[in-house]
Amino acid sequence: MAVAVAMASAANCVVYFSSKTNNIPVFELKNHSWPAAFVNKPPNIFEKRSVRMSSSMTRFIQRATPSGTAVENDGSFHDTDTVPTPKVIIDQDSDPDATVVEITFGNRLGALLDTLQMNALKNLGLNVTKANVYLDSSGKHNKFAITKANTGRKVEDPELLEAIRLTIINNLLEYHPESSSKLAMGATFGVEPPKEKVDVDIATHIRVDDDGPDRSLLYVETADRPGLLVDLVKIITDISIAVESGEFDTEGLLAKAKFHVSYKGKAIIKPLQQVLANSLRYFLRRPTTEEASF
Repeated sequence: MAVAVAMASAANCVVYFSSKTNNIPVFELKNHSWPAAFVNKPPNIFEKRSVRMSSSMTRFIQRATPSGTAVENDGSFHDTDTVPTPKVIIDQDSDPDATVVEITFGNRLGALLDTLQMNALKNLGLNVTKANVYLDSSGKHNKFAITKANTGRKVEDPELLEAIRLTIINNLLEYHPESSSKLAMGATFGVEPPKEKVDVDIATHIRVDDDGPDRSLLYVETADRPGLLVDLVKIITDISIAVESGEFDTEGLLAKAKFHVSYKGKAIIKPLQQVLANSLRYFLRRPTTEEASF
């Protein structure tokens, strides 16, 4: 019986979240036709595959914990504190050899979640090559670099990048259930859906800027939902625009993406920029996420 499904119907790509009879959560990545990855090279055709996460790391053993009390509580806050906005950044730009992931949730992240996240990522077939923590006025930032275990290279598959994002958010929702009302994913995977509703028409902003003679910079901000990263890349590549690299930020109820894009090795001309923006607006403003059983 499926718990939830993140379905990219227009993209022919699906990231499923299901609960099997042994109570082990599984992300199943299914792709039917994929024209491009996060690199400017010949297309990959991705086969269906399942990525099983360790039951000791991902079972929802404390999902019933009241939203006002964190499962991971280091004593630095109280249940009456204002819940900060969770942020998850997947950065493909800053390190040429690794995918950089950064997680922020005020000062609430502790060593337990760090360990769980790293183990969950390893069970996706990834290596955490380096990690560091820094503090600023917004709180504690957990930052680490990941590579594929079988190649030692950065992650370029949009489906796997989305699985990384969902895995991190899922662990955050499990061990910090108070984050559920602050994340769009709380409606799908959390114990408490967000009280605030995001108007997709108002929240969606798209801009294309010049980024030198050989590529352009695409900015997309919209309401977050499962499968969004996969959908965005598919819509872009469907009109023969290459996605070379980028950054995808989950910030509370919103998703903010920045992609370096090109058309036949050159920056995108104005008429094609308009086509790209119109295609994304049309796709983002119509419902594509649904629940299903299988």
